[in-house]
Amino acid sequence: MKAILALENGLWFQGESAGASGQTQGEVVFNTNMTGYQEVLTDPSYTGQIVTMTCPQIGNYGVVTEDVESQVPRVSGFVMREESPIASNWRATGTLRDYLEKNEVVAISGIDTRALTRIIRTTGVMRGVIGIGPVEPDELIAEARNVPKIEGRDMVSEVTCAEPFEWSPQDSDFNVDSFSVKPARRPGRPLRIAAYDFGMKLNILRRFAAHDCVVSVFPARTPAVELLAGKPDGVFLSNGPGDPSPLAYAVENARALIEANVPTFGICLGHQILGLAMGARTYKLKFGHRGGNHPVKNLMTERVEITSQNHGFAVDPKSLSDDVSVTHVNLYDGTIEGLRHKSRPVFCVQYHPEASPGPHDADYLFSLFLDEMERRSVSSK
Repeated sequence: MKAILALENGLWFQGESAGASGQTQGEVVFNTNMTGYQEVLTDPSYTGQIVTMTCPQIGNYGVVTEDVESQVPRVSGFVMREESPIASNWRATGTLRDYLEKNEVVAISGIDTRALTRIIRTTGVMRGVIGIGPVEPDELIAEARNVPKIEGRDMVSEVTCAEPFEWSPQDSDFNVDSFSVKPARRPGRPLRIAAYDFGMKLNILRRFAAHDCVVSVFPARTPAVELLAGKPDGVFLSNGPGDPSPLAYAVENARALIEANVPTFGICLGHQILGLAMGARTYKLKFGHRGGNHPVKNLMTERVEITSQNHGFAVDPKSLSDDVSVTHVNLYDGTIEGLRHKSRPVFCVQYHPEASPGPHDADYLFSLFLDEMERRSVSSK
């Protein structure tokens, strides 16, 4: 069936439907991963976005029940150059098309994704609409211009958990000694982490479980005093979708954690929230960083890590206070990829050390968090 992707700048692409029928809208972005499309589809950080995969063929290894980052797809729409009609994978439970149709994800294939990516890189991310069936491009373009912008919206409220829950090593659906990366080390005893769920990927919980940590997960608006009442060894701030600037409640809670001097670690949106809590500002990137091949330099070790990334906002280096050090920078554009407070046990990174999809160069950051928690445990005795 015919499908059209229309952009707010007046351009449109015609292809074929590759998923559910109907219409969808969102911010059109691109991801450079060659694999990991199922993890991308289910990553809550993509809420409100139509994701374009730059790899020319998508779906050739099907979908696997365990390879998800949330229980349902979170993208608003999906764009491919070529959709594989078969699933060649002994772990596969079905084809990508079946998965998209079952989960009502509107998708389009058969368009020039290279041209689309070049447009986004040149002009920046923009709003778009995918329509399936007998639709008129001009009407879709008009609708695209009325799609709500991501800037200034609290999108975390759409994806955070409704109630607190606990995740322990026994809950992990991966065998650490087979499919998952073995942790560099484990703590002397199970460590307890209180985590804010801003749209947390499941593989973050799996990595904490692999490091013998028990995680109590809390909704995004939970007051910091409630997390601290459980006397956790550390607090984690997760990834999530959208703009950090309207999340005043999260920034206020992050400030309370910093003042409490509790070991605190943030990833992606959690990094941006901690940046705001430490007095910095954030801004929107032209087309963002999304993929599994982004080189990041660790300024502490001078080593380069290839990282998994998914964000459209960044911390402004000109706004940092003297209390904060930059620990990592992106080698593509020089943007901040890591921060550390100079006198508090607080650090954060913009990228995704849990990978899924992507390389595992930065898995050591989980061990650094263990170090901070164990150091505090010893000093408090």
